[in-house]
Amino acid sequence: MKNRKLLEIKDLRTTFVSKGIRTQAVRGVSLSVNEGDILGIVGESGSGKSVLMKTVIGILPENAEIESGSIVFEEKELTKLSKKELQKLQGKEVAMVFQDPMTALNPLRKIGSQVEEILKRHRKLSKSQAKIEAINLLRKVGIPSPEKRVDQYPHEFSGGMRQRVLISMALACNPKLLIADEPTTALDVTIQAQILELLKEIQKESGMSIILITHDLGVVANMCNRIVVMYGGMVMEEGTADQIFYMPKHPYTRALLHAIPKLDSGSKERLEPIPGMAPSLIDPPKGCAFAARCIYATERCRNELPPFRKSSDSQQSRCFYTFDLNGNFIGEEA
Repeated sequence: MKNRKLLEIKDLRTTFVSKGIRTQAVRGVSLSVNEGDILGIVGESGSGKSVLMKTVIGILPENAEIESGSIVFEEKELTKLSKKELQKLQGKEVAMVFQDPMTALNPLRKIGSQVEEILKRHRKLSKSQAKIEAINLLRKVGIPSPEKRVDQYPHEFSGGMRQRVLISMALACNPKLLIADEPTTALDVTIQAQILELLKEIQKESGMSIILITHDLGVVANMCNRIVVMYGGMVMEEGTADQIFYMPKHPYTRALLHAIPKLDSGSKERLEPIPGMAPSLIDPPKGCAFAARCIYATERCRNELPPFRKSSDSQQSRCFYTFDLNGNFIGEEA
């Protein structure tokens, strides 16, 4: 049974500094990823999902700083590594698929040379060996006629095919952890399903762990075994996919679910948008980050940060209140 911790993040805080203004993008996040896990991190834009993972992989911009916390990958404390040591890790043991393949790929270079560069740098392959392996990788991710496609430029590929190229580049060094940041955002529904199925097949074949970042709970429904819900730079709830979808404990998780259309409900249902705006992370709320938009919020919620409360061994939420199995509000937890 695969249950050894591959990645463990504890109380991580990442801040951006610009013209003397501090933006607290990640505020005390703790989570772990086991070997063979497919973990989904969901939440609205600006919730801190991408910044969290860029902190892990070490690709933050110059104006970002890790204020505190720990990131342990394969028993190595990543916050203590030098820039050179982190670069050895990037792409080789931890790889990332970015959300916009047109900006992630160099438009002036052939696809093959971009894949080959990774193979030559990390796996020390010769030019001829790298080209053969690049063709094999493109074939593996479902790109037809890879022998011809290696000599084409990114603009000659569709959006879905460019995303497959990025996945092939991420897989080039057989990483232990693959981070996919909104990998289906700009794609139509059919191509989305193909990309997600491809990731599942690759995970099943290789046994690597995957972290899937998305604002769309529907994307993670059949993909992930565990889900972390983020809001305002913090984790609001975490649990198994079944727990999050069928027994959500946090009002924010419930609000996200109510905003998803249900095709099998058998009746017309009005979607419920979440009122209000996400909080400013320049001056974040001192209480629950979701309090200003929560229909159950009280003065306590606005002034005190709720602690995590476990509802089972695999599920916990950051809320003062509790709900029954049907999602009905019960009241404040004693």
